[in-house]
Amino acid sequence: MGGQQRVYRQKIRSTQSLKKIFRAMELIAASRIGKARARVAAATPYSQAITRAISAVSIHSDVDHPLTSKRTDTNKVAVLVVSADRGMAGAYSANAIRAAERLRLNLERDGKEVVQYAAGRRAVSYYSFRHRELAGKWTGASDSPVVETATEIADALYEAFTAAAEDGGVSEIQIVYTHFTSMVTQEPRVIRLLPLEIVEGVAEPDEEVEPLYEFEPSAEEVLDTLLPRYIQARIYSCLLQSAASELASRQRAMNTAVSNAEDIIRQYTRLANTARQSEITQEISEIVSGADALAAS
Repeated sequence: MGGQQRVYRQKIRSTQSLKKIFRAMELIAASRIGKARARVAAATPYSQAITRAISAVSIHSDVDHPLTSKRTDTNKVAVLVVSADRGMAGAYSANAIRAAERLRLNLERDGKEVVQYAAGRRAVSYYSFRHRELAGKWTGASDSPVVETATEIADALYEAFTAAAEDGGVSEIQIVYTHFTSMVTQEPRVIRLLPLEIVEGVAEPDEEVEPLYEFEPSAEEVLDTLLPRYIQARIYSCLLQSAASELASRQRAMNTAVSNAEDIIRQYTRLANTARQSEITQEISEIVSGADALAAS
C-alpha cells in the first residue's frame, strides 16, 4: 500500500508540473491574442484598398496583363499552406494541412501538378516526413509574422508565376490559411491569389462601363507596380489571420489541458487517499490480531 501511495503522489506532482506549464502557455497566448487581432484589423483596410485599386485598373482599362490572365502553357499550380511553428494549438495546423490535402486531391483530379510551398514547421515536417519536395519553406515566429517574411514568400511566388513554363512556371497560386472569425471560430480557407479574380464593379453584358480613371503613364505600368504589392499585402494578411487563429486555438487548447490536469489530479488524490485508508485499516487489523494473540496466550 505504501508503494501505491508513492506512485500516486509522484503522478500528482508530475501532473501539477504539467498544469503549471499549460497555464503559463494559456496566459501567454491570451496576452498576445489582443495584439494579433489589432494587427489583423490594421492590415485589412490596406489589403482591401489595394485589391479595389487593382480591380479598378483591370476593369477600366483594356490591358491584357499576364497576372490577370489565365496561363495555358503549363498545368502546374503553386499551393502555399500556412501552419504553426509549435504544437499545443489543438487541431489548428492539422485542419490547415487537411484543407491543403483536399485541394491537392482536387487539383490532381483535374490534371494539375501541384508545386508545394509551406510556412510553419508543422507543415514543413508533415511534407518532409512524407518525402514530398517543397519548392519553398519558411519557419519562425508563426504567431507573430513580420513583413519581411511576407515579402520573401511573395517574391518566391511572384517569380514562380512569371517564370517560363520550361523553367517551372505555374499557372495559378493558391493559398491555404486559417481565417480568424472570432475567439471560438477559426476556419481553414483556400483563396486563389493569381491570376487575379476581378469580381467588383462588373457591368451587365449590355451595359457600357464608364471610364472612371485615367492612368499615367499607362494602365500596364500601374499594374506592374501594384500587383507585387498586392501579392505581398494579401500574403501578409493571410499570415496575420493565421497567427491570430493559432493563438486563439492555443489558448483554448491550453485551457482544456488545464481542466483535464485538474481532473487527473483529483482522481489520483482520491486513489492516494483510498490507498492510505487501506493501509491504516490493515495496520489496525494487524495490531488487533496481535493483541488477541497475546491475550489468548
